[in-house]
Amino acid sequence: MNTIDFKRIFKAGQNSIAGLKDGVVHHTAFRQELIIAIVMTPLAFWIGENGLETALLVIVLLLVLIVELINSAIETVVNRISVERNKLSKQAKDLGSAAVLISLINVPLVWGLILFD
Repeated sequence: MNTIDFKRIFKAGQNSIAGLKDGVVHHTAFRQELIIAIVMTPLAFWIGENGLETALLVIVLLLVLIVELINSAIETVVNRISVERNKLSKQAKDLGSAAVLISLINVPLVWGLILFD
């Protein structure tokens, strides 16, 4: 019978909180996107006409934060390996940046579709 490892879950939660703190303290883009999400989330509850619309408005904001954290993690790992210019390092960073761009484009698209439906 499997038991729940509460110590592991607690430690994972601590690591997650440390990651969020690091994102806020050391990553300007994450901090800016977090502020925008904090401002826009209450608007989502006001604008959304039902639970589904509200959820979509909030989800696209959270998606930007998630993708930005992943992008920051990629950049951190690449920088840890080497700060020298390298084609593959640039490619990894550019791909992460492209993912952030797509998530950002998604916000006005979804908000616009819901607002102007």
